[in-house]
Amino acid sequence: MSRTILVLAAGQGTRMKSPLAKVLHPVLGRPMLAHLLESLAACGADRTVVVVGHQAEAVGALARSLGAETVLQTPQRGTGHALMCCKEALAAGAPGELLLVAGDVPLLPVDVLERFWSEFEASGAAAGVVSLELPDPFGYGRILRDERGRLARIVEERDAAPGERTVTEVNSGVYFLKTPSVFDSLDSIGTENSQGEVYLTDLFARLSEQGTPALLMRADDPSMWLGINSQGELARATRRLRLQVLDRWMARGVMVVDPETTWVESSVRMEGGVCLHPFVRLCGDTVLGEGVEVRAFSCLRDVVLGPGTLVKEHCVLEGTLTGGACILGPFCRTREGTVLSDRVHLGNFVETKKAILREGVKANHLSYLGDATVGEGSNIGAGTITCNYDGMHKHPTVLGEGVFVGSDTQLVAPVTVGDGAYIGAGTTVTRSIPAGALAISRAPQRNIEGWATRKKERESRGVGEPGKRESTSKRGNEPTKP
Repeated sequence: MSRTILVLAAGQGTRMKSPLAKVLHPVLGRPMLAHLLESLAACGADRTVVVVGHQAEAVGALARSLGAETVLQTPQRGTGHALMCCKEALAAGAPGELLLVAGDVPLLPVDVLERFWSEFEASGAAAGVVSLELPDPFGYGRILRDERGRLARIVEERDAAPGERTVTEVNSGVYFLKTPSVFDSLDSIGTENSQGEVYLTDLFARLSEQGTPALLMRADDPSMWLGINSQGELARATRRLRLQVLDRWMARGVMVVDPETTWVESSVRMEGGVCLHPFVRLCGDTVLGEGVEVRAFSCLRDVVLGPGTLVKEHCVLEGTLTGGACILGPFCRTREGTVLSDRVHLGNFVETKKAILREGVKANHLSYLGDATVGEGSNIGAGTITCNYDGMHKHPTVLGEGVFVGSDTQLVAPVTVGDGAYIGAGTTVTRSIPAGALAISRAPQRNIEGWATRKKERESRGVGEPGKRESTSKRGNEPTKP
């Protein structure tokens, strides 16, 4: 018998009070729908179908990128109507079973869900409902049982009588259904409710009336089954997932100094011996090798760090690949295309972009290296910049091995510096430098003796006050003697 998963993701989510469709809101850096679809893949269903409506193009694109089919629901007239929109897509196939879930449940425990699915298959029931026990059931549909403890009907809170609202067993919104027979029952469901919509929950009252009540399955941990309907619930779900992720990494030997202040997204991978200090953020496709240490207030996105690398405080690393035993920071920024070999040091306020730095390169202070290749063992002095952009195009800078670049140097690309060359401090390099040469472009220093004393004397006589120009001799710009 075939298995199909149907995810309802057509709603706007008005209680989120956001222009973004609810299922696109991020949970720990990824849309909640992406979390759900990836976890449901473990159920081994033959196909997954996502019902889209509000912001259908964006939601559909995400669903299809994760291997799901999409069906458009327009207008959105309730959960029953969403299922009816799938009739043509689902009823044409062989008889099977359908798992129906809402798209706003990113933490759904798939292991428990698989067990419930097996129980449903063995029961022979026409439908199944996962129920939850909530101390505060506000906002949820109530499970009403008959005298034998079976499901009689589900009533939405806004349609419930005062006595029914005291019931604490609620509907999780997760259902098991038989296809295509479920569509025959749906055809007779009306819209007699406060919203004038087709409620899928009305199906279960019909089944009870027919003497074939749906199977009830009680979940132990309600927090994993609850949908996200507000920004507060989104934040709480994100926190739960974040702590779950950190617990898994700590069980594998990663040291997390303060889990409450550490952010590690689900896509991150780490080896044993990694140490994360408070207020660290690891995002995207980040990989940390064995023994990597990331200190406080650093943010890493799509970064691969080699073993033993140290990231000091307040670094921002993006799209970067490093070898082993590198030292970065504090206050260091590496941008996309940065590739660092082993034992590279980048210090405070150093920025790189599309830069390849070979083994042992050091740039410890206040420098920018863009579109640059720096050879093994070279040293970049403080205040060095590669002038790689001419207003229209980017140009490369290439430094050989063992190059020494003095402080406050500008390398005006395109330019090449040969192996072992030296560049004097304050030099603007506009031409390539041969191997082993010294390049220097600053003007010769001149000392004008006694100048400060004469300046003070003139000021005391009221000469050379602000706004007045001082006469100079033609020889060496030395002030004319009084």
